[in-house]
Amino acid sequence: MLTTDPERHHSPLMRRSFLTRLGAGVAAFSTAIGLGAREVPAQETAQPGGWQPARHPQDDWFDQVPGKHRFFFDATSPTGAGEAITFATNYYVANKAGYGLDARDLAVVICLRHWATPFAFSDAIWAKYGAHFSERIKFTDPRTKAAPTKNVYLDDGYGMQLPNRGTTLDEMIARGTHFAICGLASRAFAGIIAAKVGAKPDDVFAELQAGLIANSHMTAAGIVAVNRAQERGYSLQYIG
Repeated sequence: MLTTDPERHHSPLMRRSFLTRLGAGVAAFSTAIGLGAREVPAQETAQPGGWQPARHPQDDWFDQVPGKHRFFFDATSPTGAGEAITFATNYYVANKAGYGLDARDLAVVICLRHWATPFAFSDAIWAKYGAHFSERIKFTDPRTKAAPTKNVYLDDGYGMQLPNRGTTLDEMIARGTHFAICGLASRAFAGIIAAKVGAKPDDVFAELQAGLIANSHMTAAGIVAVNRAQERGYSLQYIG
């Protein structure tokens, strides 16, 4: 009688012989893989070296801000400029309360770019050009409801009327905060003002640059500063 069961055509001895050979083959294959892995050092399989950002002298000031921790606050609007002051203040206060770290232990940079750029300028600049800033960035003095004639974030009398909650730029400067200022936006504002007052854009830009608040660094562009800060080890907080 014929059967389709292959087991009935092989003896137990033949089956044991086949399994023995199979086991030996698997062991030899595993050994070969293991030897192969040991023969190729890990460093030979990785890319030589690692990517490193290029360094430019224009950005060296980031490394000159002292501190054990680095934080970069990115503000792009009038409200964002004030909120950056508040969040940076919270950062100072919490590090003191929770870690015993003083302001000098923290490298803090606030970037003022786009519509936040005008708040990098002094009261004298705002007294002269505040109406032009106000028209462009759609911002008015919360007290007068008119175009500001001073940098409102230099005045501690607004309290909760402004998002900096009474903490001024001068107080931040006293703590050691530095400011990255957008050069592209500054030149754009200079062009707008120049067209309004019949001046040369370069002359107005030079005036704006001379009227920067303390610890300010005019950068090629605020967005470039965002990039360079991270490449220099700063954590980033976008404020808006």
